[in-house]
Amino acid sequence: MVLYLFCTLGCGLSVKNILTKTGIKNRVLTKISIHQTLKENWGYDEFRPLQEDIINSILEGKDTLALLPTGGGKSICFQVPALAKEGICLVISPLIALMKDQVEGLKKKGILALSIYSGMSFLEVKKNLQNAAHGNYKFLYVSPERLETDLFLDYLPSMNINLVAVDEAHCISQWGYDFRPSYLRIATLREQLPNVPILALTASATQSVQNDICEKLLFKNEQRFRQSFERANLSYSVFNVVSKQNKLLEIINNVKGSGIVYCKSRKQTKDIAELLTLNNIKADYYHAGLSNDERNKRQENWINNGTRIIACTNAFGMGIDKPNVRLVIHYSVPDCIENYYQEAGRAGRDGKRAYAVMLYNNREVADLQLQSNIRYPDKATIKQVYIATMNYLQVAAGAGEGMSFDFDMASFSAAFKINILTATYAIKTLEQEEILWFNEVFFKPSTLVFNTDREQLEDFEKQFPSFEKLIKGLLRSYEGIFDYPATIYETELARFIKKSTEEVKKELKQLQQYGIVSYEAQKDTPQLSLRINRMYADSFMINLDDYNERKNNFDTRIKAIAEFITNTIRCRSQIIGNYFNDLAIKSCGICDNCINLKSLRISKEEFEQIAHFILDWSEQHSGGIKELIEKGKTFKKEKIWKVVDYLHSEKKITVSREGAISLATR
Repeated sequence: MVLYLFCTLGCGLSVKNILTKTGIKNRVLTKISIHQTLKENWGYDEFRPLQEDIINSILEGKDTLALLPTGGGKSICFQVPALAKEGICLVISPLIALMKDQVEGLKKKGILALSIYSGMSFLEVKKNLQNAAHGNYKFLYVSPERLETDLFLDYLPSMNINLVAVDEAHCISQWGYDFRPSYLRIATLREQLPNVPILALTASATQSVQNDICEKLLFKNEQRFRQSFERANLSYSVFNVVSKQNKLLEIINNVKGSGIVYCKSRKQTKDIAELLTLNNIKADYYHAGLSNDERNKRQENWINNGTRIIACTNAFGMGIDKPNVRLVIHYSVPDCIENYYQEAGRAGRDGKRAYAVMLYNNREVADLQLQSNIRYPDKATIKQVYIATMNYLQVAAGAGEGMSFDFDMASFSAAFKINILTATYAIKTLEQEEILWFNEVFFKPSTLVFNTDREQLEDFEKQFPSFEKLIKGLLRSYEGIFDYPATIYETELARFIKKSTEEVKKELKQLQQYGIVSYEAQKDTPQLSLRINRMYADSFMINLDDYNERKNNFDTRIKAIAEFITNTIRCRSQIIGNYFNDLAIKSCGICDNCINLKSLRISKEEFEQIAHFILDWSEQHSGGIKELIEKGKTFKKEKIWKVVDYLHSEKKITVSREGAISLATR
């Protein structure tokens, strides 16, 4: 039978034909099919750990949660099973850059894929939905906000959806670090797609967030898969330094290859890039305030190694797959382990040694403790910012739902004398309460529609022949431009009619003034949209119970990142793994703490004394490591830590996420 199977495959028979001729079980064939799909499309002979288990869970129709580290091959987990099944896979992602990259990557493999994102015209969106419903497309990428639009819901019943893949699934949990209310609406898909499995994907989620994801997505017959948080090739280091600039230059000069420097502000990204350039290091900067074209240009230049170091805010990196990053430096302290793990994890995806370095000073750690009240202002402050925002946008009470506005946070804060951080976090709270929506990284291409019929247009051309070339270019380039606003690209249009881009833009504005067209030039400024009508001052309301719970969770995350920074003894890989409830993770041996502990010399006799002390104490007490060290003052605390790590790795004791020590159960 096996010999016949391979012969038939060699003769070019499809899997379906083999099934017909041999009667082999579907499950066996699926296994052959997914391995064949992996080999043909990605060139791999084997799946990475857990990928095949996740794929089989989906093919068995189970709702599945996959917790895989950054660069762990999450996309293959939904792309392979989607190709193995009839129909189209709906991929929900908040990242436009990731959508575009994955769609382009699939197209290069000859796989039909579509995406719908902000900035596309009505006709483009409608065309893509028609193709998804009636074409041979295998993937449709959409943002969560698209799921509720009337146009999407009109076409949804016509789509043969075989899988719903939810990327960045931690965004659905308001107890997590990146809660986005739009994700909560994904569950409504279950009403129309009751038998379609859901795959939720994330790189970092604590146990409570994992539970919340499964609950909010209404999982049934669920399966969970979690890859170890261990990154054997990634060396974590934390340095308390007086001069960050000197240390930064020292590190970059000692570690060859491509790197990322994460900064706390846009200004800092520019300052760092200039510092590196002055020291003959090819560097550039990236942040959300740059135009869309400029961001793309700088990102591509770095990916293609034209730039060695990119200094950036956390707006950079999502969806970017560059395997040979040797170094990620955090020039400023991140606000949670989730963000740090994801950002640091962009180093060393090729499996070779890489370095994740954090630079800090004592004041930054102290400032962490003050973040809670800044990030979570009181209700009166949130109300004040809301009223000021509505006044700034000149929205009347009882009106405004669905309206969008250009919104510059700095200008708004200055106009109303509100601290810019207070304004930023108050508006974020209003987002989470689904009162409004603020999109800082926004791009909307130019649109144009003719306001006249063809006969009137011909009369206009006779009177103003200088516009004839432009008008003919528009009519030949954009279909349906008399009926709906078409997305136009001035540079391409200028090339087509052999004029400069500046001339084309000027003439388009003149046509607008004559009333011949409605022309909206490209926008890449931040946008604020209202989800509900402006509330009257005396009826302003937010859910304080949920708000306070989010604040408590934030305090817990601050405490965890502060512990990671200041701990000079525990393995840093273990601290991260334990935070995510990965209690089996072993000491990495290559972080700064592990290397420092290796230099401690413990005699066999002293080792045994400390081990007996720890085991005896663990049997009689239920406290944590701090109590253990306090009790064992006769030993150096570094040596106690070293023996604790050994006993933990040998499974003689257990260490909880909170640091509690107990004897391992047999």
